[in-house]
This record gives sequence, structure tokens and C-alpha cells, in this order.
Amino acid sequence: MTLKMNCGARCCYHTPDMLTVFGIKSCDTCRKARKFFAENDIEFRFHDVRDDGLDIQMLERWSARIAWTALLNKQSLTWRKIPEVDRSDMTKDRAFSLMLDNPTLVKRPVLESPQFIAVGFSEKRFSAFLKKSDGSSR
Repeated sequence: MTLKMNCGARCCYHTPDMLTVFGIKSCDTCRKARKFFAENDIEFRFHDVRDDGLDIQMLERWSARIAWTALLNKQSLTWRKIPEVDRSDMTKDRAFSLMLDNPTLVKRPVLESPQFIAVGFSEKRFSAFLKKSDGSSR
């Protein structure tokens, strides 16, 4: 694959079958994912959920493929700042509303392609996925 580290959502080079890494530029895990994909010559585009936006359609699309609870980052500083009363008895609608108001509540990165969706990044997991998907011994 040819590497294209495209700009954000306004980039005209995005194709629907391309891997998209949704995250935040300053997030260490997002940086690791981007570096891994670049080093493995995997074409992707990066979408910063703070700068490029997060909308309900993204959250609904992701939650159709993965549990909405997996998208909510309960380890974040933002989550800890939310009053306990607002964190208890969380529902999908409330979680999405909080994520839209505070994009740092989305667990990062969200990796989306037509073949898979994943939340979080593990070099080991993605190395195994690459080996399985292309039959090579990378």
C-alpha cells in the first residue's frame, strides 16, 4: 500500500475504503498508531476529533459495529471531572451527548475501515492482523 498521511476531514484524497484513525494529535496512543501504520506502509487518514469534529453520525456508525460502552473513555481526566451524579446509570444517549460536548471522552484511537473497527491500539494486535490479512510474514 502507498502511504498517504492526509490532512483532516477536509482532505480531498480520502477514499471510502481507506483506514481512518480517529483521535487527537496530542494523544500518545494515537501517535503510536500513526507511527505504526506509517512504518508498515499502510495508507490511512487521520481525523482529529477535536479539530476536525465529532458528530452523532460517527458515534452511531461506530456503535452499530462495536458496543457503545467501548467508545467511552472512563480513564480520561475529562471523565473524572464529570460529577458522579452525571456518570451514574449511563445510557447510550447520555454517553453520546457527553462525547459530543467533550470529544476527549472518546476512547482513542478509533480505527475504522470497511473490514474492521477497533478502539485503542496495540502494535502486537495489529501486527497479527496484518499477517492474517495479507498472508505475509511482516
